Amino acid sequence: MTPIQIGILGCLCLLVLLAASLPVAFAMAVVGFVGFAVVRTPQAAMSMITMDLYDTFSSYGLTVIPLFVLMGQVAFHAGISRRLFNAAYHWLGTLPGGLAMATVGACTAFGAICGSGPATAATMASVALPEMKRYKYSMELGCGAVAAGGSLGMLIPPSVVFIVYGIMTEQSVGKLFIAGIVPGLLIALLFCLAIYVNCKRRPHLGPPAPATGWATKFASLTGVIETLVLFVVVMGGMFGGFFTPTEAAAIGAAGTLVIALVKKQLTIRKVARSLQETVRTSCMVMIIVAGAVIFGKFLAVTRIPFELASSLANLPLPGWSVMGLIILFYLVAGCFVDALGLILLTIPIFYPVVLQLGYDPIWFGVMIVVVTQMGVISPPVGVCVYVVSGIARDVPLQTVFRGALPFLAALIFAAIVLIAFPRLCLFLPDLVK
Repeated sequence: MTPIQIGILGCLCLLVLLAASLPVAFAMAVVGFVGFAVVRTPQAAMSMITMDLYDTFSSYGLTVIPLFVLMGQVAFHAGISRRLFNAAYHWLGTLPGGLAMATVGACTAFGAICGSGPATAATMASVALPEMKRYKYSMELGCGAVAAGGSLGMLIPPSVVFIVYGIMTEQSVGKLFIAGIVPGLLIALLFCLAIYVNCKRRPHLGPPAPATGWATKFASLTGVIETLVLFVVVMGGMFGGFFTPTEAAAIGAAGTLVIALVKKQLTIRKVARSLQETVRTSCMVMIIVAGAVIFGKFLAVTRIPFELASSLANLPLPGWSVMGLIILFYLVAGCFVDALGLILLTIPIFYPVVLQLGYDPIWFGVMIVVVTQMGVISPPVGVCVYVVSGIARDVPLQTVFRGALPFLAALIFAAIVLIAFPRLCLFLPDLVK
């Protein structure tokens, strides 16, 4: 068999293992190791594993992952997320579907100190769903808003997905973070618009909450100050070139810890829980990265990425048509494979194509995050939906998926806008030299 034939067979084996519910990290690692051993030699495969994995995990750039995860965990256990929701509720609660809008707003703010979609969804589900039940909101709308709002944690900086994409493609993580700001805010606005239109048509989904006075509204803004300070320090420092993304992560984690200690909202048990969750989440991400590195090396020796890039680039189609096919692939595949695993799995294949077609790699990074966002709220994988369903155990899973449908439509519209106007992603990063 030729290396390309072995590569195709390896990809088919990977699909079979994924269909058999083997975790994506282990599926990639097994297929990558065996395939590399067949194309080269078993000794070369062992050498590849030891050397490449050491080089990957000794990378200074990967330090940002546990640091940003720790930042989000401390913020959650210190009650920052609850104060964010309280502020959003006082300003938006009187609108039709206002509590659901408040949830989206709080998810957007919490995503700025979390970096993970499922973690954002889990945090806000525990905070927002009890309030929505109290004000007689439909759990279809409530759970759908939390699941969709949680997906914003993938795009709003700092984002774990952006970090991994930047490391794999050797792009600036800081520029990727900055590129996610405008699309993230655009999608949050579209989510709120979807809630408003839905509740205008079906008022029983989200009745307005009682009005609050201006004094109460302005008083609630104190709960936003700490998040705003952290975001400005972390993103402003990177935007101004004062420190690298890794240093920004360390400053953000330390700043969150200091805020929590000053407000006397951390106990030894909460600190221990934050560290435990940080280790668990970081190890999960690292294992997926390890599997992707092994599988990527296997694909490289089969030359499939390079042959595919050459074939797609030479198709008798305009570049935008090829890019459309790639984005359509991510849209479909994101419904079946975890977002981070999908990006790690496919970047070695599609990234050379994107460069050969002349597209900006920063824009492409934002686009695949936006498109894979759709996968985390759509069946059958829908990880954010499963997270919310696990917390709201009295709400059927199909109800949560049904509630996420209007937000899926908003994401599709956002993707179309960002394809038509790529400067929405690029004008802020272009200011950073």
